[in-house]
Amino acid sequence: MSVQTWTWLLVGVTFALYFGIAIWARAGSTKEFYVAGGGVSPLANGMATAADWMSAASFISMAGIISFAGYDGSVYLMGWTGGYVLLALLLAPYLRKFGKFTVPDFIGDRYYSNTARTVAVICALIVSFTYVAGQMRGVGIVFSQFLQVDINIGVVIGMTVVLTFALLGGMKGITYTQVAQYCVLIFAFMVPAFFISMQMTGNIIPQIGMGGTVEGGEFLLDKLDKLHTELGFNEYTSGTKSTWDVFAITLALMTGTAGLPHVIVRFFTVPKVKDARKSAGYALFLIAILYTTAPAIAVFSRTNLIETVSNQQYSEIPVWFKNWENTGLIAWSDKNGDGKIQYVAGNALDGKKPVYTDARGANGERMISNASAAKNELYVDRDIMVLANPEIANLPNWVIALVAAGGLAAALSTAAGLLLVISTSISHDLIKKQLKPDISDKNELTAARISIFVAILIAGYFGINPPGFVAAVVALAFGLAAASFFPAIILGIFDKRMNSQGAISGMVVGIVLMLFYMMKFKLDMFGGGTKEDWWFGTSPEGFGTIAMCVNIVISMVVSRLTPAPPQNVQDMVESIRIPSGAGEASDH
Repeated sequence: MSVQTWTWLLVGVTFALYFGIAIWARAGSTKEFYVAGGGVSPLANGMATAADWMSAASFISMAGIISFAGYDGSVYLMGWTGGYVLLALLLAPYLRKFGKFTVPDFIGDRYYSNTARTVAVICALIVSFTYVAGQMRGVGIVFSQFLQVDINIGVVIGMTVVLTFALLGGMKGITYTQVAQYCVLIFAFMVPAFFISMQMTGNIIPQIGMGGTVEGGEFLLDKLDKLHTELGFNEYTSGTKSTWDVFAITLALMTGTAGLPHVIVRFFTVPKVKDARKSAGYALFLIAILYTTAPAIAVFSRTNLIETVSNQQYSEIPVWFKNWENTGLIAWSDKNGDGKIQYVAGNALDGKKPVYTDARGANGERMISNASAAKNELYVDRDIMVLANPEIANLPNWVIALVAAGGLAAALSTAAGLLLVISTSISHDLIKKQLKPDISDKNELTAARISIFVAILIAGYFGINPPGFVAAVVALAFGLAAASFFPAIILGIFDKRMNSQGAISGMVVGIVLMLFYMMKFKLDMFGGGTKEDWWFGTSPEGFGTIAMCVNIVISMVVSRLTPAPPQNVQDMVESIRIPSGAGEASDH
């Protein structure tokens, strides 16, 4: 069967499974909609958490960005892995003991203030919308290749699919759908890795194959370093980021992970604190399978890409190249008219997306109107590397189709979780807790579903107009979470003296500072700026660390200059540090 037929078959089967689960597990109450009724087993919750956590950024973009950035891409591995450990050990059990549905709910009650709750809702919406933009772009990329349509149409199709099972099941439907999605995505990620590792190094285990030798006895990484230097790039195993920026990005990703609302809420779906710890352990193991494989896939795909396309005649290029070119995610500009694809250091588009004309070149390539006179004649969107990897390696058609199904599972699982956080923040934390406390269970559920509908429209817009690659967009969401939520949560658990004035001041300053920096250096607002203008040499992805430190300092200072929290709040802080005695998550 052809790739297209296999893709229709595998994607169709997996989607039928997701929709079937969503219908079977549809939510009938707010408790089922928000926390799946609080009765999910630790193993199922661990699988759902892993799927929720391993988004399009992990599945599609992380290996892609590592394949281009080399050593510098390791910040994503270190930050996201370390962050999950931090969340599982330091925050999740205590938040589960507190027993609320959402992060704004925790902050509102811990800091005895609806103002604090409102600030937390705003922060949750900003973080979640930034994060979900990356997921929708990932969905669009897969659908664009799957249906051979423009990426923007792919985003619209993805919006429709996510909306369907998020509206039906809430957290209950999403949880069991994510269990299935984890199985699909991890199988789809590992199978081509096994194939390509065996093909290139003779070792079926990709983590070992990456450090193995290729034909001729040369180490694979040495070969890739040599290919890089021959084309004018830095050695793959060397980095260009400063030590400080590596540290700042890693810490921002770690602490941002610990403040992500859609991951934290997963720990309220299990019956007991002990189960929250168990599910965190399961999730960590399940996540590690993908995260230890991603660097290997990055190395395999980068090596194969260079050897396949560099200095090749466009007329003889494999069909996969032209398919991705038609989706707008690979671009080639034949400036010297020799009909060959030159892939050397320098970017023909100066890092911008290609703008295509309706015309075709002499060799049949899509014409680009915004290519500069730089040396590089090839543009490759980093987000396609995992999806294109099996095609580049000439793997069987069913493997190529399987990766498409896995990419959709990864993006859809996280997008659904984020949409639930957005709807919960509005219907529960804003409407139920503040604007209309006497709202009925049925009307609250209706408000949650309307919120999801509005949220998917906004998310779709940002998916069509993202400020960068999927992993880069998602990294900004982590920076926002680090700058706003992490200090308020960690100080709320471990500092009895932290009061509402301190938490509110810290969150407002932290999120505003991070947003300003992100808009200035990522969106070219407020006068824009180049790498040379970065504050303290810190990239936008790493600035969350500085904003977080400012948040902590302001929170501590203000809380010490204002009255201490009420005694009952201080007693509550003491009690949530004791592991035993937690009941079910409560919503009122």
